Amino acid sequence: MIIPKGPLTLIELKKIYQSSAKIQLAEDCWKDIEASRQYLDATGQPDQAPIYGVNTGFGSLCNTIIAPDDLSTLQKNLLISHACGMGEKVPSKIVRLMLLLKIIGLSRGFSGVQRITIETLIDFYNNEIYPIVYQQGSLGASGDLAPLSHLCLPLIGQGEARYQGKIISGAKALEIIGREEIVLKSKEGLALINGTQFMSAYATYNVWRAQSMAPLANDLATLSLEAYDGRHEPFLPYLHSVRPHGGQIAVGAKILANLTGSQIQAQPKAHVQDPYSFRCVPQVHGATIDAIAYAAQVVETEINSVTDNPVVFVEENQVVSGGHFHGQPLALVMDFLCIAMAELGSISERRVYKLIGGQRGLPAFLTPNPGLNSGFMIVQYTAASIVSQNKQLCTPAVVDTIDSSNGQEDHVSMGANAATKLHRVMDNIEKLLGIEWLTGAQALEFRRPLTSSEVVENYFQKIRQVIPFIQNDVLMYPLMHQIHQLVESLVEE
Repeated sequence: MIIPKGPLTLIELKKIYQSSAKIQLAEDCWKDIEASRQYLDATGQPDQAPIYGVNTGFGSLCNTIIAPDDLSTLQKNLLISHACGMGEKVPSKIVRLMLLLKIIGLSRGFSGVQRITIETLIDFYNNEIYPIVYQQGSLGASGDLAPLSHLCLPLIGQGEARYQGKIISGAKALEIIGREEIVLKSKEGLALINGTQFMSAYATYNVWRAQSMAPLANDLATLSLEAYDGRHEPFLPYLHSVRPHGGQIAVGAKILANLTGSQIQAQPKAHVQDPYSFRCVPQVHGATIDAIAYAAQVVETEINSVTDNPVVFVEENQVVSGGHFHGQPLALVMDFLCIAMAELGSISERRVYKLIGGQRGLPAFLTPNPGLNSGFMIVQYTAASIVSQNKQLCTPAVVDTIDSSNGQEDHVSMGANAATKLHRVMDNIEKLLGIEWLTGAQALEFRRPLTSSEVVENYFQKIRQVIPFIQNDVLMYPLMHQIHQLVESLVEE
């Protein structure tokens, strides 16, 4: 697949990422890449003014001039010294996206890297060699220094990588693709590690997940509504026309469409209103959908941006030191998305709570023989536990900052922490939606012989293919894990 010179949409990026086809850069990308490298080769000499990262040290050492003979060693030392990651290993699916986004960022031709450096990164990607990267170490400003150092260590024969289910050395990774250790030139190490690809990979991946999860949450809310014998009036279009938030209107219309043909809806209702967790689905889910759309807009801008420093402008005859590595746009939007998605899980758990409460003709805890059986009692406990953890994870990361590099880097975004906690919240939402699906299907059985709509019955049949109606107490955790895997598979499609 050809990566074009122009911008990519998130949809186009996802097609590239999910494809098994090998990638290559468009030819006009290489022209700009080589031009910026040639420009740097002609500058950065000791008799010229200091240029950060080209002929100087880094961070608070930015005023230290480096001799021409030491420039390659400087860049190699940069990768080695900054690879200080700790914590859990980043999943390969995120590392794959980090590699892809780093390739795209460097392909814009403003970073001054050698052609062979990008070609080697492409070889790693095409051969599914994913460097070992750790979750902890980035402050989300000055770029994702530690994670990107680990990502790029194999270029110089250092570090480790995953390949065909095994951990191999960076040197072995180069051997597999038939490459020699890269001899880095001036600024190259800085271009490799001074970017936002750790944050943007997590942000991109979780925006994709959110875009899949939100429609699923709407459908499962419809299932729960039917199981609870809820009313359809809160979803009428003219109701939402007088408060016309885009997401709210879309969710109301979707749930109303989901109810088409339902016998449960056709029967008279003894109750005038439903609890908020059912009645306010358009307002709550809709606000989350609007937040996802905003997050996608910010992330799409970021993946098409040059985020290393300094930036090489050949035509302007300038190497400009700025702050494009600062993760503030991503940190803010990931904290926002974290909160918005957690709300989908929170309201989902409330629907589960209502379904097990012994109301509206449903038995307590959704078991035919409560007392002897506890039924879904502790299933809701688990959901409540997960929701509570999400609340703790939703504390914004971006409001924190801490000095680093002797005060030169005196405001940071903490976007990397925003990224990893967002990923955990998204994992939790999948579990919560699975619990709602499991609970809603059990409750719907007590509405028989009435049937619901085609949409709801399809979800009911899908879960019944793997999990039966629970007549008496059984081990619940295998069933909960099964439904979580089913939700995961739908989200990843």
